[in-house]
Parts: sequence; C-alpha cells; structure tokens
Amino acid sequence: MSKIRRLVLDVLKSHKPSIVELSKQVSVTKGVFGVNCSLDEVDQDTETIKITIEGDDIDFDAVANAIEANGGVIHSIDSVSTGKRLVDEVETPQDK
Repeated sequence: MSKIRRLVLDVLKSHKPSIVELSKQVSVTKGVFGVNCSLDEVDQDTETIKITIEGDDIDFDAVANAIEANGGVIHSIDSVSTGKRLVDEVETPQDK
C-alpha cells in the first residue's frame, strides 16, 4: 500500500488550545516529520486553520484523533500526496 507523505487539512477549532499546542500534538503522531499550522480566519468562538503535515508514512487516523482530542474538526482534506516521494504541483496554462 502507498504511504502518505503530505496532508493539507482545513480544520475548525476553538481558541484553546493554541495553534502552537495543536501543532506540537500533531507533530508527535506516527510517521510525521513536520507540521505547519496557519491561521485563516478567526471569529468569536472558533478559528479556521490550515494544517500542512509531512512525513514518511503519516497515520491519518492518528492525526485525526490528535486533532479531535484537541477540540478540532477536520472540515476537508485539501491535498494528499502519496508514494515513494513528494511530487509538487506544476502550474499549467489553465491555472493562469
């Protein structure tokens, strides 16, 4: 089976824990090498964040559990990269 190398997730969470704490919790899950959390939107009770995760064999269920254990909800999986290595998207004329 192919290994997950990168995930980009759209997550809704409460203000606590901070994105720093959530990043730390996600970063210690199986197969994860690094995590980037970016704040997209803030309202009175919640924050919408983009979480980019890279690793050699990311355990999606463990990542989802870590997010949910910290009060987050995955709204969508915006990107997933699998296989032996990461492949970056290439801009085409249709993208312009």
